[in-house]
Amino acid sequence: MQLTKSEEKTLDGEKGEVCQKAMEILATLGDIYNADKLIEIQSVQVAGVSYKTIGDAGIEFLNDMKGEKVRVPTQLNPAGMDLEHWEKQGVPKKFAKKQKQILEIFKEMNINIKCTCTPYLTGLPHGYGQHLAWSESSAVSYVNSVIGARTNREGGPSALAAALIGKTPNYGYHLKENRKPDITIKVEKELQNSDYGALGRIIGREVGNQVPYYILKSKPNKDELKGLGAAMAATGAVALYHIENQTPENSQFKKPKNTINVTKKQIENEYQGSKENIDLVALGCPHLSPNQLKTIEKLLKNRQTKKETWIFLPREIKNKMQNTVQNITESGAKIITDTCMVVSPLEEIGFKKIMVDSGKAATYIPSMCNAEVTYSNLKECIEVACNEN
Repeated sequence: MQLTKSEEKTLDGEKGEVCQKAMEILATLGDIYNADKLIEIQSVQVAGVSYKTIGDAGIEFLNDMKGEKVRVPTQLNPAGMDLEHWEKQGVPKKFAKKQKQILEIFKEMNINIKCTCTPYLTGLPHGYGQHLAWSESSAVSYVNSVIGARTNREGGPSALAAALIGKTPNYGYHLKENRKPDITIKVEKELQNSDYGALGRIIGREVGNQVPYYILKSKPNKDELKGLGAAMAATGAVALYHIENQTPENSQFKKPKNTINVTKKQIENEYQGSKENIDLVALGCPHLSPNQLKTIEKLLKNRQTKKETWIFLPREIKNKMQNTVQNITESGAKIITDTCMVVSPLEEIGFKKIMVDSGKAATYIPSMCNAEVTYSNLKECIEVACNEN
C-alpha cells in the first residue's frame, strides 16, 4: 500500500507511539487486502465497548491506545449496561466497575459516548458515497445499503485506529466494483415487520458474505430494512444488499442470473419457541427508531405488562421523546439505553427464556446470553408481555 510522506512519518513514530500503533494496524490491514492507499473518512463507529465482549484483555489494549484524540466524529457501539440505571437493570457491581473503566478510556480519546447500534439515528455523519469506518454489523449493512455510504465491517481495533488517524485503507466496499450484487433473491409473499428479520436469517445462512439483490412483492420501510440487514449480518456476513427499485444503487448494476427463491413457508418456519414461561420480553435489536417507539406506545396503551419487558433505544431518542417514554413506562415496561440485550449480562441477571421480535437477537441470544429464545412478531411480543400465563 502506498503511503504519503506524512503517513510514513506517522508509521515511523514521529507523531507518537499511539499514532504509530494505529498506523501499523491500518497499514497491515491495507497490505492484507491489497489496498492502494489510505482514504479520508467522515466518521467512525467503534465496536468492542461492552465488558462482556472484550473483557480484561480489551481493557489492556485500550489502555495501550490512550494519549491521543480521535480526528473524526466517533461514536460507540452499545456498552454492557444502562449507564444511568444499571443497578435497577440488575447489573453486578463488579461488571459495572469494569464497564465504567472502559468508557472513561474512550472519553479520554474525545469519543462521543453515545452507545448505540444505530448511530445513523444519533447524528454520526454519513451520506451517499461518503467513506466511513463503522464496526456494528447492522449499522454497516444499513448505511451501505439504505444510504449508499461506503464502509467495510471494521473490527474494534481497526475502527479505533481509523478514528485516531482519520483514514482507512481503500479496499472492499469502498470500491464500486466490489459493491455489485452476486445473487438474486426472489420472495414469493408480501412481508411485514418481523418477516424481514426472518428473511434476513434465511439469506444470511444461504449467501454468507455475498451481496444479495432482492426482488420483493412488498416495499419495506426503513425500520424493516434495518431488521433485514441486521439478521443477514447475524446469520451470515452480509454487509451490503440491493433491493430492486428501492435502494440507491440498485439501478447501477445488472441483476445476477443466479437466483434463490424464498417461499412463504420458509419465512414462517423461522419463527421459533413457545410463548410459555417467558422471563423477559426484549424489544429493540437493533435499537428502536422514533417510529418504532411510537408503535409500541400504541400497542401498550391502557395496558399493563405482567412480565418483565425491556425496550432498548438510543439515549438521545429517549431524551427527545419523554412523553412517549412516560406512557410506555406507565405500563410497567422499562426503557433501557446505552446497551442491548445481546451484550448486556442477561445470564448473570438470571433470565432463562427471552422473547424477541428481532431476527438478529433470535440468532445471538442462545449463544451470547445462554438463554432459550422465542422469536415472534411485535404484536405477539406485546400480547405475551401483558399476559399473566
